[in-house]
Amino acid sequence: MNRNAIIALSVVVFHILALWALQTGLLRRAVELVVPAEILSEFIEPPAPKVLPAPPAPPAPVKQAVTKTPVPVQAVAPQPLAIADTTPAPNAPTGVTAPQPAAPALAAPVALAPPAPARVELPSSDADYLQNPKPPYPPLSKRLGEQGKVVVRVLIGIDGVAQKAEIKQSSGFDRLDQAALSTVLRWRYLPGKRAGIPEAMWFSVPINFVLE
Repeated sequence: MNRNAIIALSVVVFHILALWALQTGLLRRAVELVVPAEILSEFIEPPAPKVLPAPPAPPAPVKQAVTKTPVPVQAVAPQPLAIADTTPAPNAPTGVTAPQPAAPALAAPVALAPPAPARVELPSSDADYLQNPKPPYPPLSKRLGEQGKVVVRVLIGIDGVAQKAEIKQSSGFDRLDQAALSTVLRWRYLPGKRAGIPEAMWFSVPINFVLE
């Protein structure tokens, strides 16, 4: 009984205190202290960077067509023509006008004749004072009946001496050719001349070998 009385008394006291606390506001303060405060948090995003628009491209210069203003052409008024007065003045001196001499006629150009070529005199071996001997007839050629014509080309110096010689036309026999060649080299000659001046020249000497 005592325990139940104590419990009942405690319950009554608790209710009395609770009512007193409600009236005085102490219970509300205790509830506010017990109930945890709600923490409100908000994520603040940083402001996005402002994208500045690209500056517009400058407009292309427009070529303006230049119109040429035609320059007005001023019409030139025709000037009056002066008419020569053929009437002589009363005080003008009179006289006789002498005729002017005619201009001399220009002489026709004279065509110059081309200069005449210089005269050329070929060497010679026929002068009597040269006393050139006849070419010897090779004995073997006589026995064999060899004969023919040999033409020897010889270079004559300005002193009339044969400088070199060569067979230009063969007789067909070597013995006759060599006899003619050696004979021509021993001969004396009149030198060739050009415009009267001695000059070294080639000269052809014919030699005939004929059996009699």
